[in-house]
Amino acid sequence: MADLKYYDVLLKPVVTEKSMRALEEQKYTFLVHPKATKVQVREAVEKMFEGAKVADVNTMITQGKVKRRGYTKGRTSEKKKAIVTLKPDSKPIEFFAGM
Repeated sequence: MADLKYYDVLLKPVVTEKSMRALEEQKYTFLVHPKATKVQVREAVEKMFEGAKVADVNTMITQGKVKRRGYTKGRTSEKKKAIVTLKPDSKPIEFFAGM
């Protein structure tokens, strides 16, 4: 298990059309540290956003895409995303309120 503090786990929110539609179901999407576990993501959300009670955490690793520049091939970096579902009696996360 990675030795991460709760404030190092969540890197930034994901703001896309699909993630904005999921807000209605109280599902929030974040980019997280690649070594973070589901338990660490749950603890980070509950500590950083007061009143949030996490019901479920789904994580996924998105592979880097192959990019070319002339003859040179390279890859973009891998990213780990977490979709956090809150309990029905939980307070919504204020960060996403204005979006």
